Amino acid sequence: QVGQAAYSASKGGIVAMTLPIARDLAPLGIRVVTIAPGLFSTPLLAGLPEKVRKFLGQQVPFPSRLGEPAEFAHLVQALAENPMINGEVVRLDGALRMQP
Repeated sequence: QVGQAAYSASKGGIVAMTLPIARDLAPLGIRVVTIAPGLFSTPLLAGLPEKVRKFLGQQVPFPSRLGEPAEFAHLVQALAENPMINGEVVRLDGALRMQP
């Protein structure tokens, strides 16, 4: 988004570090997986007016709503249970790409 260069750079840094850190920690049996969440129903968003929350949810292609904390937890559990997932970035955003 416009005006978000620093935020974008920090997220990009995390994404770029995921695979090298996974490789560094592999000899210790430690896996590294990054979850890149989209818009979730959090206490921060709960403070916004309902009209704004509804608008944000409609920006998500499918499902067209805010994510729920239980859905995030479900992904964490699935990633933890699958030992072959390592060094990966998983987007959890309903295919959302924010407009400029």
